Amino acid sequence: MRRRTHELGIRSVASLLAVTVIAGCGERASDSAPAQNDPGPVHVHGLGVNPADGALFVATHTGLFRAASGEQTARRVAGRYQDTMGFTITGPDRFLGSGHPDLREKLPPFLGLIESRDAGRSWRALSLQGRVDFHVLEASGQRVYGYGSDFDTRQPRFLTSTDGGRRWDRLDAPEPLVSLAISPDDPRRLIASGQRRVFASRDGGRSWSPRKAPTAGLLAWNRNGQFVVGADGRVWRRDGEAASWEMTGSVGGQPAAFDRGRAGELLAALHDGTIKRSTDDGRSWTLRAAPA
Repeated sequence: MRRRTHELGIRSVASLLAVTVIAGCGERASDSAPAQNDPGPVHVHGLGVNPADGALFVATHTGLFRAASGEQTARRVAGRYQDTMGFTITGPDRFLGSGHPDLREKLPPFLGLIESRDAGRSWRALSLQGRVDFHVLEASGQRVYGYGSDFDTRQPRFLTSTDGGRRWDRLDAPEPLVSLAISPDDPRRLIASGQRRVFASRDGGRSWSPRKAPTAGLLAWNRNGQFVVGADGRVWRRDGEAASWEMTGSVGGQPAAFDRGRAGELLAALHDGTIKRSTDDGRSWTLRAAPA
């Protein structure tokens, strides 16, 4: 979930991301073109850890970056500048994405759902090419959820797939979505953050109930509980539906992206491209990677 650096003055993550979702980045696809001097990771959209080798992957407006296990420098993958707006890792070396193409490729401005089976070195279209740009993209097994904008209307679309992203059904979002997280135990159980509130679903997003939460921000869900990080960087945790939220710590700045990593791990990106990790439910954070 991942947004533009010149919007840092916006007062909340929710309003910041909502503006991005509605506007999209398709109108600025030229920003994805290679520059004479590599700009590095700009505007982090998503994070994930590859189960194949433990490497961290950072999806950005200016390409996909990788920091190997034990290394703190994130380097560009395959010399590509694809604007990977939506990003999730579904298995060893297998990624799903969405966004806008590297301008050296003859592709439509909205990539739809794309897949990589070689850890981001190459991508192929799965569905919706030229039709949809997912800014929020999450998957568990064959279940995929995507929220973004429609190319023809530029209106928000919320879709789900039960076959890995080949066929889709429409869903109704409770609010314009900022972030979405899937239960590690049941892909039908979701939490979603809108512009003002947090919501929960037990039926794969077909119905939603509002939930009391300390902030509407970026979400993660691992086996230790549900997590939300607000615009002020504070991290909150809830262990179970009936539990109350507790503040555990702070990422030390305004977050651009937030996700679970390996078992019990949380990952957070700041707007300068710094990636931090926590292994104690957000109480303390250490440097995981920084731009080259």
